[in-house]
Amino acid sequence: MGRLNGSMLLIVFLLLVLSGGALAQDSVDGREIVEQCNYKNPGSDQRNKLSITLRDRAGSERKSVYLRLWKAFHGESMIEDKMVLFTEFPPDAVGTGFMRWAFTEEAAKNADQWIYLPELRKTRRVSIRDPGDSFLGSDLTYADISGRSLDRDDHRFMKVENKDGRELFVVESVPKEKSPLYSKRVSWFTKTGDWASCVKVGVVYYDRKGQLLKKQSLSWQRVDAAWVWRRVEVRNAQTGTSSVFEVDGAEVDLGLSDNLFTERTLKRGYKR
Repeated sequence: MGRLNGSMLLIVFLLLVLSGGALAQDSVDGREIVEQCNYKNPGSDQRNKLSITLRDRAGSERKSVYLRLWKAFHGESMIEDKMVLFTEFPPDAVGTGFMRWAFTEEAAKNADQWIYLPELRKTRRVSIRDPGDSFLGSDLTYADISGRSLDRDDHRFMKVENKDGRELFVVESVPKEKSPLYSKRVSWFTKTGDWASCVKVGVVYYDRKGQLLKKQSLSWQRVDAAWVWRRVEVRNAQTGTSSVFEVDGAEVDLGLSDNLFTERTLKRGYKR
């Protein structure tokens, strides 16, 4: 082939620029997909209503509603983020408070947690014995809600799949550690025109023996420049239980004070 002249070079350049991330997405590997689509901006802090509905194998439901406050600390004092939940439903649990300080992976320690019980007027420390323990009785574990750094897994792009009128990247993530909580996870990410709008919409978890454990579906909402859960459903294939998380009234980048994430706030409650 002959050398490209100046006009052809200009055309190629314009095509690359105008396509945004679209051309790049046609030649990506699994690591890049996870890096671009899984780690979205949550904002510097959040305030919202969080509803959690738990269903047992027989189909019986138990619902709890919380006022949720969350703030990122970006590794300050080895703290990744802090969260406070104030129970608003059911009525007999109103006033109960829960607080969690999550640490960076470099800290190599489980999160610190506290619970305030209004009937006893006492705050108690709640220890996490295993990151695989259930979070608030749901089908998500503490490890699931804590997130996971990109380099802890090997990510393999599997295919592009068409589902419900959308094109989705399918990526398999295999842990590098010797005794992982899951043998692997397979995730679905939206294949969009640019990286800015791609998100994770599904995960399948496999237990340590390689057997199907649970399936998770996710939908998202944009609040200003941040991404916040709208609805997350998790179904455990081995126990028959399921959990639904719904977020309403999401607000971000409010400038929440560090002093809100203290035992004193748990006892006194929160007023806007």
